[in-house]
Amino acid sequence: MAKRKKILVLGVTGQDGSFIAKYLLKKNFKVHGLVRKSATGNLNNIKNILNNPNFYIHHGDLLDLISIQKLIKDLKPDEIYNFADQDHVRWSFEIPAYSFDVTGSSVIKILEIIKNYSPKSKFFQPLSSNIFGNSKKNKQDENEKFSPLSIYALGKVTSYYACEMYKSVYNMKIYGAIFYNHESEFRPDEYVTRKITKAVARIFYGKQKILSLGDIKSKIDWGYAGDYVEAAYKIMQLKNPDFFIIASGKGHTVEYFVKKCFEYVGLNYKKYIKINKKLFRVKKNSTLIGNTNKAKKFIKFKNKKNIEKLISIMMENDLKIEK
Repeated sequence: MAKRKKILVLGVTGQDGSFIAKYLLKKNFKVHGLVRKSATGNLNNIKNILNNPNFYIHHGDLLDLISIQKLIKDLKPDEIYNFADQDHVRWSFEIPAYSFDVTGSSVIKILEIIKNYSPKSKFFQPLSSNIFGNSKKNKQDENEKFSPLSIYALGKVTSYYACEMYKSVYNMKIYGAIFYNHESEFRPDEYVTRKITKAVARIFYGKQKILSLGDIKSKIDWGYAGDYVEAAYKIMQLKNPDFFIIASGKGHTVEYFVKKCFEYVGLNYKKYIKINKKLFRVKKNSTLIGNTNKAKKFIKFKNKKNIEKLISIMMENDLKIEK
């Protein structure tokens, strides 16, 4: 009988962490999730798996080396997925040192712990399309030059080079993906897509009058988070560790997303939006759209849910919540 995999998910209460935990539990694996002590009361994203006998919660923090070291040393997981970081670009300008520590420096510390206490563990590190901030290409592939325009992106670039160094020097099994924007009904309200769908639902029910937004002309490559974390698992099953771009390969403006959300409830978006220049980014990225040819070849990646389906899922969720 094959050994049942033991998997550790860092940041299990977040959008991606909760998706991967649910996906892995369906495969009947033992899933251990790390939860920040400050996030103990925010278990909504994993409430439907809390009573699963194969799911275990552990408390700790990426910046608390003792808790991470003890967990990895004791568990010696087959696979580790690092979905714990400060992943909001605008916040990274407001708390730069903390953002870099969590997004960049912490990865080095985790890799060092794995090297010393669980060297057979596979490790997955997600990156962000923000690492290509100033790209001049219509679509970026895995050979695109890094040009970070935020502390968050700088931390992600650092984490990439840390992964490559530990993989090369210590022959560790380190995998990763460059995720383009991926959304879902589990996104926090601070993200523009969830801000939009929640506001549209509230406007529809008469609870809110105006939706205030920044640059609605920005074009973004959006996909569904559930599809992207499934790709993460498939990447980890490859024999040779590597990084892959995971994206929809299509760009849509924020204005298009807003328009379609309002159309979903039969309203004209132009009557309800207000542009607030304070919400514009400090430094705007180029239009970033991913080339997924490599992922299609090696893991048969397919973007299953287009933007209209994504909007439908998010709108139905927020209409139900706000009713």
